[in-house]
Amino acid sequence: MISDESDRFNPRDPRPADAGKPSKSVKRREARQLATQALYQWHMAKTSLNEIEAQFRVDNDFSDVDASYFHDILHGVPANKTEIDIALAPCLDLTLDELDPVELAVLRLSTWELLKRVDVPYRVVINEGIELAKVYGSTDGHKFVNGVLDKLAPRLREAEVKEHKR
Repeated sequence: MISDESDRFNPRDPRPADAGKPSKSVKRREARQLATQALYQWHMAKTSLNEIEAQFRVDNDFSDVDASYFHDILHGVPANKTEIDIALAPCLDLTLDELDPVELAVLRLSTWELLKRVDVPYRVVINEGIELAKVYGSTDGHKFVNGVLDKLAPRLREAEVKEHKR
């Protein structure tokens, strides 16, 4: 039997032992992508969150996903939907019912992060929301998401935004 030396620790190798493994930010980005799809499904099909989560865990490879973060988003957004929607409303020129469902999922996810995950910098939240809208939203949906989040961040993270602008 031939052993694969590439999986063994070599003290002379300058690469860290976890080289090749996705970073925390990559795992979170993957969690956000799956959560966007799951929130869209929740919004459109009105399926239970536990059913959606179980389906996503079966149908997707979670090896490069922050599964805990996916769970937190998937359950946190619906649990805080009223607070999220109230925070979003003043930043929109449309009603929530008029929004594209994908962009609504992205905006709710991003608003939840701004409200509940102060450990994630607001600029990261905005950037991730834009990237999600580029991948899953309509042609110019990312521009809409960017505009809404640019209005929302100073309202929800006033001190952090002011500190960054100094």
